[in-house]
Amino acid sequence: MGLNLIKFDEFTYKIPVIGDRGMRVPGIIYASDRMMETLKDDPSLEQVINVASLPGIIRASIAMPDIHLGYGFPIGGVAAFDYETGIISPGGVGYDINCGVSLMRLDIKYEEISARIPDLVDGLFRAIPSGMGSNSAVKLSSSDMDEILQTGLKWALENGYATDEDIGSTEENGTMIDVNTDSISREAKARGMKQIGTLGAGNHFLEIQRISEIFNPAISGAFGLNLSGQIAVMVHTGSRGLGHQVATDYMKRLNENVPGKVACQNDRQLISAEINSRIGQEYISAMKGAANFAFVNRQIILSRVREVFAKTLGRSQEDLSMKIVYGLAHNIAKVEKHRVDGEVMNLMVHRKGATRSFPAGSDAVGAKFIKTGQPVLVPGDMGSASYVMVGSEKSMEASFGSSCHGAGRLLSRQKSLKSFNDAYVENKLREAGVLVRSASRKVLIEEAPGSYKDIDDVISAVVGAGLASKVARNVPVGVIKG
Repeated sequence: MGLNLIKFDEFTYKIPVIGDRGMRVPGIIYASDRMMETLKDDPSLEQVINVASLPGIIRASIAMPDIHLGYGFPIGGVAAFDYETGIISPGGVGYDINCGVSLMRLDIKYEEISARIPDLVDGLFRAIPSGMGSNSAVKLSSSDMDEILQTGLKWALENGYATDEDIGSTEENGTMIDVNTDSISREAKARGMKQIGTLGAGNHFLEIQRISEIFNPAISGAFGLNLSGQIAVMVHTGSRGLGHQVATDYMKRLNENVPGKVACQNDRQLISAEINSRIGQEYISAMKGAANFAFVNRQIILSRVREVFAKTLGRSQEDLSMKIVYGLAHNIAKVEKHRVDGEVMNLMVHRKGATRSFPAGSDAVGAKFIKTGQPVLVPGDMGSASYVMVGSEKSMEASFGSSCHGAGRLLSRQKSLKSFNDAYVENKLREAGVLVRSASRKVLIEEAPGSYKDIDDVISAVVGAGLASKVARNVPVGVIKG
């Protein structure tokens, strides 16, 4: 590719503005030297350049350390656009709208339940539908679906799937407002009604984890993570077929001759809409509705987790103290206020495969986290570890308050299928002490350890770049895959 990559500091690389590519701002990549060796010829860097050419983009087209090739935007991409002159990009949000992570902790140690892990994994696998095309056990009416799309976790609270405390521990309190359900197609709603409360396939998972290391006892304690060996449960899934249909519907409309559409000369996948156009506002409404659906989807799964643990261990949910640490989105666009060159601006911040990482003192994180900063949850592959982090002040300037969302793929799914087999996956997980249940042999191999970047390298780059700081490290002991 021959890009002129300039090393700015130990964890920051810059792509200067290339005039004949239409770049309006530079590209910034946060990564270590070792990671850049694998990235320097990666097509995801071309996507960083393409995003930098979009109208209204502010400061830079930014890539997180977990960057890899996506649709239009790279996965691990962050871009902010002036609300008055910029765009909203379905490719900058992604097809799995509000794919995200929730973490629940228990007041129980691994040693107390190690012998019951097989029972817990089997119980969770039975209770939570997983795999491609998995169908919901929750029966919804059309009015339920409209209420979920409009109110998110408020519906879950009213229907017994959430508590007030759960809502206060979720990004946006689990509800993105101002959703017109007419902006979401009947086909999208129908797909959602079949899949609410399901895990899905691909990189989605449910993990029973144990805390292996605590780096910041004060903040980990505030998050309810008090003990090495403490049990936690992590859920990673999103809006399922509903979100995919929303993205499909609007990409199709934007490829027609509709007022307000904005084409990208470098990449047709980056076709977008003026924020204040009719189609732009309709997409934003539909995206918010899909995000609300995803918040509820994860919450129903967490309610099943509570039921399975209580039943399997013969203890009440209250006795187990099963509380949500945090639930976040990492495929989303939001209107946020950020200071740019001394001026506070209204921006549409796209985070695709990236997590909000706001520091202590930010009103946006809610009352529960204003003293600590927002929890940032970063899963690794199923044979390694996940990190609990916290938002950093430097991230506001460096990345519009953003951090990475995971380890990031190193190999494509096709390459994983060619490189690994069942025996490799089983041996790797056995060595790591992980029990796994999967609805698909193919998905298990696609998600094999070795398919993803080294999570510790990614976290080192995040910390080194000042995007977030470490709170705790969790390792998996039981995994449910689609």
